[in-house]
Amino acid sequence: MKKVIIATHNKHKLIEFNHMLKPLGYEAISLFDLNYFTEIEETGTTFEENSYIKAQTIYNIFHMPVIADDSGLSVDALNGLPGIYSHRYSGENGDDKSNREKLILELKKIPESHFNAKFICAITYIDDAKTIKTLGILDGEIILEERGNSGFGYDPIFYLKDLNKTVAELGEEKKNEISHRHIALLKLTEELKSCNS
Repeated sequence: MKKVIIATHNKHKLIEFNHMLKPLGYEAISLFDLNYFTEIEETGTTFEENSYIKAQTIYNIFHMPVIADDSGLSVDALNGLPGIYSHRYSGENGDDKSNREKLILELKKIPESHFNAKFICAITYIDDAKTIKTLGILDGEIILEERGNSGFGYDPIFYLKDLNKTVAELGEEKKNEISHRHIALLKLTEELKSCNS
C-alpha cells in the first residue's frame, strides 16, 4: 500500500478518504498520525487556493503524497458568502450554531423567499510527479429554520429540493454518498486511476 497524507486531524474525514482510496492501493494517514499540529495559514481567496496551500505546505515538510481539501458554503443572495469564511463566519470563536444563526439573520434582511446555495469542496493532490485539483459542488437552498439533527455545520439549514430534506435529515451514509467532498473525491480517484493505469 502506498501511503498518502490527508491534511486533516478529522477522524471521520480520514475514514471517508480511506474508504475511497484503499481500492486504488493507497493507505490514508492523517496529520494526527504524524504528530503535526501546527496551524496552516490559509491565505488564499478561494477554496481552490486554500486547498493547494495546505497540500503544498504538508508536501514540503514530509515529501510524501498528500491530499488537502477546503470546503464551505456559498449563498447566491449574499454574493457567495460565507464562502472561505464558512467555518468562522460568526467570528474566530464562533461555532456551528452561531454560524447558522448569523446566516439566518443576514438572509432575513433580504426580501426573497428562496435562497439558492451550494456546498463547495476543492481537493488538491500533490506527489513528486504531479498535482491534481478537483472540485465538488452540491446544489441546494438555505431555509430559515433548522431541520434534522445529524451532520454538522450548515447541514440543518441546507435543503435539498429533490429529496425534500435538509442534509441533517439524510443520515451519515446517504450524506456521504452525495456530499460535495464525495463528488470531489470521486473525481480525484478517477484521475488517479488514469495516472496509474
